[in-house]
Amino acid sequence: MKRATSAADLAPKTYAWEVRATGLRVRAGRKRMAVDGLTLSLGTGTHGLLGPNGAGKTTLIRALATVLPPAGGELELFGVSVRGTREHRDLRRRIGYLPQEFGYYKRFTVREFVEYMAWLKEVPKPDIPGAVQRAVERVGLADRADERMKALSGGMVRRAGIAQAIVNDPAVLLLDEPTVGLDPAQRMRFRELLQELGRDSCVIVSTHLVEDVAAACSDVVLFAEGRLLFQGTPQDLAAAGGPEHPGDSPLERGYSALLSGSPDGDSPHGAASSVNTPQDRGTW
Repeated sequence: MKRATSAADLAPKTYAWEVRATGLRVRAGRKRMAVDGLTLSLGTGTHGLLGPNGAGKTTLIRALATVLPPAGGELELFGVSVRGTREHRDLRRRIGYLPQEFGYYKRFTVREFVEYMAWLKEVPKPDIPGAVQRAVERVGLADRADERMKALSGGMVRRAGIAQAIVNDPAVLLLDEPTVGLDPAQRMRFRELLQELGRDSCVIVSTHLVEDVAAACSDVVLFAEGRLLFQGTPQDLAAAGGPEHPGDSPLERGYSALLSGSPDGDSPHGAASSVNTPQDRGTW
């Protein structure tokens, strides 16, 4: 069911990018600068955010969700400066966010949980039942919608988390490790959903799974030590590596090559030569 058209929907689009960062700096904790001087623009499409453990991916996602404030630089969502906005309520209506771990009332049913999140996101009351039904159907939980959250498997809880993230039809969807706990068949269906969502929204997926990026993402952002190493298509990433680089696929070899600072040839988007090689390369 389609949502009622709001004034924001009717307003002319005056921004070039849904997400735009210029020299962005964000702290994780009191001292560590987890995002350090990031310049990045993202529009409609599905963008895979890759990087080793400790690269700053989660901190970046949290800043984009307006959970963490910028410590420096500029961050704009829909052309609005996050730094200069004290009240993020209007921005959050247009954002969907799935953190790595999320809280819920265990006695809620799936439907009640997604309904509650729709209410928090200020989905118009008459539209909530249809929006909730559509969200649970899209994640394959329609037959479990009236079961309590505490009775679900870990993978099903994750799918309920994805449902709450998309219930408001967000213009920017932020997903932090969304496929954790999903079985192979569920991951394949989720990739199809990502492709569908990316046709009309800016979808940013933080993941360690290169196959998810290859199958679902139109754009790849490689992030290490809080800085941008690479931005381009999955094909560009694959072209950055060679047989001498570790990995079981061209994308993994390109990933390894860029992290090591020795890409095979010059990519049109390339690696940032000023970024040091991370010591913790993480795992796929």
